[in-house]
Amino acid sequence: QVQLVESGGGLVQPGGSLRLSCAASGSIASIVVMEWARQAPGKQQREVVARLRSGGTTNYADSVKDRFTISRDNAKNTVFLDMNSLKPEDTAVYYCHVNVVLQGGRCEYSYWGQGTQVTVSS
Repeated sequence: QVQLVESGGGLVQPGGSLRLSCAASGSIASIVVMEWARQAPGKQQREVVARLRSGGTTNYADSVKDRFTISRDNAKNTVFLDMNSLKPEDTAVYYCHVNVVLQGGRCEYSYWGQGTQVTVSS
């Protein structure tokens, strides 16, 4: 019912920048929370690095604070992650995650994107 399409990953040198995008489509009445999480090589758990709530509140993991910025285009139901001053330890698969209320309903549902690889290496 909800599709998430991510783009923007790739290979970048340390100190470089990338912008990730995630477009949500489907029977969405409202988006409550949009997040970016990452799963580093060899790690089993995903780490939420940035969160944007519908009211505009943002939260960042300490590891990315002051380097990453999450933002949203409400008209296009798209969330962005601007990543600056990238470090090798930022290498991971990055996933978009949203909590939405579907049209005609009241409950929140959780959806994940397919993931996009970000590799920071010289």
